[in-house]
Amino acid sequence: MAASMRALLRRATRSSHRNVGVAAAGAAGRSGCCRPPTTCRCSSDVAGDRSTHFGYETVPESEKAKKVYKVFENVAQKYDTMNDAMSLGIHRLWKDMLLHAMHPQPGVQLLDVAGGTGDIAFRFLEYVRAQRERQERRAALSTQTPSWRQVAADYAAAGAEAGPPESRAVVCDINKEMLRVGKQKADGAGIGAGLSWVAGDAEELPFGDDQFDVYTIAFGIRNVTRIDQALQEALRVLKPGGRFMCLEFSKVTNPVLSRLYDEYSFKVIPVLGEVIAGDWKSYQYLVESIRKFPDQEEFHHLIEDAGFCCVTHQNFTGGVVALHSGFKL
Repeated sequence: MAASMRALLRRATRSSHRNVGVAAAGAAGRSGCCRPPTTCRCSSDVAGDRSTHFGYETVPESEKAKKVYKVFENVAQKYDTMNDAMSLGIHRLWKDMLLHAMHPQPGVQLLDVAGGTGDIAFRFLEYVRAQRERQERRAALSTQTPSWRQVAADYAAAGAEAGPPESRAVVCDINKEMLRVGKQKADGAGIGAGLSWVAGDAEELPFGDDQFDVYTIAFGIRNVTRIDQALQEALRVLKPGGRFMCLEFSKVTNPVLSRLYDEYSFKVIPVLGEVIAGDWKSYQYLVESIRKFPDQEEFHHLIEDAGFCCVTHQNFTGGVVALHSGFKL
């Protein structure tokens, strides 16, 4: 009975939030920072009758997730090797730039969606560890020759609570084979503390509301069937003040680079997929999925429509990749 009452109250609260959002739409639009979340989910009501893209192929929405699952199940073992080969190793720099933009501090709780082989989570834990060590060194230096005020402050704080809780990274991926490869990498590198692995769908995350400080998704959101629904789920699981960060392939801004990039993408990457992973079709899909994904401005507006505030994006490598960011207020 108590559980059902809580569910009713939660639905009523969300309904009131939607009404407030509609009433505030004019002011939010003028501010240039926030938009109320878009609540229309008409297409999900008739998902069985709707179609979407799987690369350049048109498929029913109900089939796309199965097809994408098969792609990543096929490429999981060679996923990291192919990333290095396709990007000439530059993907590592893009992911490092995401972490530097995030600049997480000790105690931050991260959810990395479509995190499969753990690249973002591993970098996050290493970054936070380095930050903690830097803070400890500074604290040690400051107490080498303490003033009487510092001694008094330390004495007063002796019974106070300890520092922030340990940081935690949760890797959530719908594909169990990708998670298995990620766990193997973590075990091989001796990474275990503060790291957990969860099988889950970006469109229906298996977490409660207001759980995480940062939500990341790197090169994964273009494979989601309902991007708007995934963005709404990201907003839901973030704490107030939490940050959404998405690293994704985007539209190249330089015409000359764009032509070269298209030639490389369609004529070289599938060949690399066949030679390295024994899978031409999966990498043909991945190349096509990039072209079907919204460009920087369009995706920027999708993030705002989901309810995020202070949305920005930054191009890397001439727009080959863009880093999108927004906050939950």
